[in-house]
Amino acid sequence: MLAELGNFSLIMALMVAILLSVYPMWGAYKGHQKMMAMAKPLAIGMFLFTAFAYFCLTYAFVHDDFSVAYVANTSNSTLPIHYKYTAVWGGHEGSFLLWTLILCVWTLAVALFSKAIPVKVLARVLAILGMVGIGFYLFMLLTSNPFDRLLPFYPIDGKDLNPLLQDFGMIIHPPMLYMGYVGFSVAFAFAIAALISGQLDSTWARWSRPWTLAAWSFLTVGVALGSWWAYYELGWGGWWFWDPSENAAFMPWIIGTALVHSLAVTEKRKVFKSWTVFLAIAAFSLSLLGTFLIRSGVLVSVHSFASDPSRGLFILGLLVVIIGGSLFLYALRASQIKSNGRYGLVSREVFLMGNNIFLTAATLVVLLGTLFPLVHKELGMGSISIGAPFFDQMFTYLIVPFVLLLGIGPLSRWKNQSLQALSKQIMIALGLSLSAGLLVNAGFEQSTYMADLGLVMSFWVIITTVMEVRQRIEPQITAGKYSTWQSLQKLTASHWGMVLGHLGFAVTLIGITLVSAYNTERNVRMAEGDSVNLQGYEFVFKGISQLQGPNYSADVAHVDVYQNSQLVSTLKAEKRFYPVQRNVMTEAGIDSGFSRDLFVALGEQLKNGDWSLRIYVKPFINWIWAGAFIMAIGGVFSISDKRYRMGNLARTASSAKENPKNLMEQAS
Repeated sequence: MLAELGNFSLIMALMVAILLSVYPMWGAYKGHQKMMAMAKPLAIGMFLFTAFAYFCLTYAFVHDDFSVAYVANTSNSTLPIHYKYTAVWGGHEGSFLLWTLILCVWTLAVALFSKAIPVKVLARVLAILGMVGIGFYLFMLLTSNPFDRLLPFYPIDGKDLNPLLQDFGMIIHPPMLYMGYVGFSVAFAFAIAALISGQLDSTWARWSRPWTLAAWSFLTVGVALGSWWAYYELGWGGWWFWDPSENAAFMPWIIGTALVHSLAVTEKRKVFKSWTVFLAIAAFSLSLLGTFLIRSGVLVSVHSFASDPSRGLFILGLLVVIIGGSLFLYALRASQIKSNGRYGLVSREVFLMGNNIFLTAATLVVLLGTLFPLVHKELGMGSISIGAPFFDQMFTYLIVPFVLLLGIGPLSRWKNQSLQALSKQIMIALGLSLSAGLLVNAGFEQSTYMADLGLVMSFWVIITTVMEVRQRIEPQITAGKYSTWQSLQKLTASHWGMVLGHLGFAVTLIGITLVSAYNTERNVRMAEGDSVNLQGYEFVFKGISQLQGPNYSADVAHVDVYQNSQLVSTLKAEKRFYPVQRNVMTEAGIDSGFSRDLFVALGEQLKNGDWSLRIYVKPFINWIWAGAFIMAIGGVFSISDKRYRMGNLARTASSAKENPKNLMEQAS
């Protein structure tokens, strides 16, 4: 019965989404206050109906209702209870329901926490989010209904959840990733609302910026969690494989990073307006493209869901409508978007635009590298593969100038910057970066040129960030107004967000550099009592034990690790067998530390009773994910800035309402 109620709830959510997309938009066009006021209760209704549908599906999983086709295909009675909750998004239909629920969460948040935004603007934004919701409700009800029944005949037990997804990482990774994906719909809605109204001043950028920062922070954590999960779960020992589904998440993150910076310039300096609108459209468009790639079956990936041509065609049609319609509107309005700010050739605006260009170029590289093999095959030209060497080489070319501008930008001033003064700062920072990077890398045996380059770039970002903070507080200290600590406290939350974002990027870059240059691995054949030495560590194979899990059995390899004859850790690497799906999975044994990971993966048993093992020592690999979390914390700091609190936004809204032609003039 609950499955039917869930299906009915989805139908009702679709009806509410239609009303949300029509009434507030028409009310904004006609200036009808009551119609515009309907936006908030309709947004609440859309969320409640979708949340109830999600509850019904979760109930079916927890109570093993295998008459529901999706439950039968994705769960099993022996599945641990916590995985039954997460199996709701473990397949195609449920993941799309989660996607839509998160869209409703963002819509509800905008409705509840945007009281300071003019009613007309809010009505248009919520109506656009309702239009996006219509497409996804139709997709679920017509092609991917999670409540379809297997009546009158249904299995007594389910096919089980994919063993790859029976992991803690998959409990937290998809919700975080979807929060980022879908969060860009808010920036998209603000941009489209501004295009529709024709009021393309910098006000919309201020209203949109905290929502964009929130989405970017979620996506940063989501991408990092996906990388971490692939590292320890797949047993390959790598942190990024340039898998098509990884690329699908990476592209909106890159363009979202460009959008975050461009919004800051548009808000503060009233320039790059047209470019910022385009980036807002592109960020959400790439999120939708990622949805299409993963769920249409056109790409083969360990992350992708079941393929169905009808589903792929529907999502493709949705892409054409949303992306094509928004770009058409952008083309119509682009001539009206004029930037009023003025700036010289040497200025922060120019350096930020340069970084935007390199980020966009990086997105195009990933996009072409992901789609070209697909297009090549569909044109009947045969199968080709574009792998990691292509992406690694192209990103090396792009990241050097990007990092250079990333350091110079904060040191420069808005409008105009003295080239002589800036050159002096650059030379000091460059000298310190070269010294620090080369000195640190000299501490590693067999240092490489690429490691030198990566560390110098990392320290360049760190040193220029510290110099920028010093440059910001020095006048107050020199004038005797405040102490150093007091001056640091005077810096805005938004400024600290920028500092943490740049430092987090530097930490990630250090991790990428060192693990890429000095990662060591051995594929070995070992009998009980055998040992192997790797980077100063002795790995001793102690033997195999048996383990019976809740829905699997496993061979467990026990490996003691010694350094200088002292026991460092005992690693347990598993080879699990899941009888329902007849799948064998590898669970690596990992000892994580501040400066290295010890990693052991169990291979196959050999003819004479020996076992094959893969052993890795991975220096500073955890810095990759630590840096990502620091970047996300920087985004949270920026959101907490007092400029985005209700009172300040209300004053902005009031000013815009009284004189919409008078653009805001505020800088941090």
